[in-house]
Amino acid sequence: MVERYRAEGYIRREQMAEAMLRVPREAFMDQAYLEYAYYDQPFPIPGDGRQTISAPYMYPVFYEALEIREGDSVLEIGAGSGYGAALARELVGPSGKVVAIEINKVTCEFARSNLQRTGYDEVILVLGDGSLGYELEAPYDRICVTASCPEVPSPLIEQLKAPGKLIAPVGAPSSLFGQDLVLMDKDVEGRIKSRVLMQVVYVPLVGKHGWERR
Repeated sequence: MVERYRAEGYIRREQMAEAMLRVPREAFMDQAYLEYAYYDQPFPIPGDGRQTISAPYMYPVFYEALEIREGDSVLEIGAGSGYGAALARELVGPSGKVVAIEINKVTCEFARSNLQRTGYDEVILVLGDGSLGYELEAPYDRICVTASCPEVPSPLIEQLKAPGKLIAPVGAPSSLFGQDLVLMDKDVEGRIKSRVLMQVVYVPLVGKHGWERR
């Protein structure tokens, strides 16, 4: 899988390749789909019927764009299976920090079990509304949103360091054309520039600044 993603340009840095080699994706899958762990597609995970573990190539798409580095503080909105948080933990190393927020209790417990079983219990896993961020550990060098937003939630922009980077799918979850994957750069003076990287399809963000309130 890693060699394929290198050839296709999804993986550009050696750190990303090493992270994907170290984290066993099958350990973050629902047991019913174990044999498909390295297929290039999303699969269901425990929750309310909408949660998935994303197709594996989407993780380097997000993390290479964010340029996550050793020592960074990373906030992930939508912990899902915990796989993304484990990869981020590998990228930031022992001097960095990863905070992951999940709004669905069943999904959050699935992520917690997976992270603990695979040795990534240093990830700070929070049950709550990810659209509000997590002020207790803010600010963050990098913020990754793994659900489609009406617009990038203002609390996340406020909790992003200057300089810092944020990535999020923006657009209606029901759109036939998917959502815009937006990369936001905040410079040292707090000015923001955004650009669209590609079209993606993600489940809707639930919460105060999402498509649905919980």
